[in-house]
Order: sequence, then C-alpha cells, then structure tokens
Amino acid sequence: MANALYPKCKENLLQAVHSLQAHVIRASLVRGYTYSGAHAGKADLPAPVADSPQLTAPTILDGTFDTADFTWAAVPTGAAVPAIVTWNDTPAGDPLLAYYDTGMGGMPVTPNGGNINYTVNAGGWFSL
Repeated sequence: MANALYPKCKENLLQAVHSLQAHVIRASLVRGYTYSGAHAGKADLPAPVADSPQLTAPTILDGTFDTADFTWAAVPTGAAVPAIVTWNDTPAGDPLLAYYDTGMGGMPVTPNGGNINYTVNAGGWFSL
C-alpha cells in the first residue's frame, strides 16, 4: 500500500472539522495493519506499538502540512514496525488523518526498548 490520506480525513478537512494547527495531532507506530479507506478512527487500528507526544510546531504553507521532528519514548522491544498513522487526538473518536508505509526515512524501524527519534520528511506530512 502506498501512503494515503484517509477519505474521512479529506472530508473533515474540507468541512473544517480538523484544525491541524490548533488540535492535538499525534503519530502512531503500527504493525499488523492493512490500510482501509473505510477506517475512520484510531479504534480501527490494532493496538499501536507507540503513540507520539503531541506533534509540535505545526505549519501549513502552500497546502503542505508539516511539524517538527519528534521522539517516541521507550518503545517496547519487538518486531519491525512498517507503518505510521497520524491522527487527531480528540474525545470524538480520534479521527485518522494519514497512513504512511512508503518513503518515510528510517522506516521500517525495529524497536529495542529505547527512544525512536523521527525526522519528518523534508516535504512535510502531506500536501493538498
């Protein structure tokens, strides 16, 4: 599967449900998951290997959403993690934003019990 915005994310962006600069956006390391455009909330994912802290310094410039680099702290040891899913941390079901398994630096990553530092792609998370 190639990287993709979830269809519900596109709808939510167009209806101004998401504020990528004002809401708490997070990224999860996921394994054992197959992307589905029908998935809408974090509950549709298997238990994540790790959730990021709130992504900081969100910017939107020329239609591109970007954030600062970040760290997943003390990620439990385990098999390689092939994908990242971003989501909006809200009480209303934690809507999914985007799925990444291609062209993401440092992925897949094999957790060893320590921190995983992540450098966001130079082109940001996604562009519309």
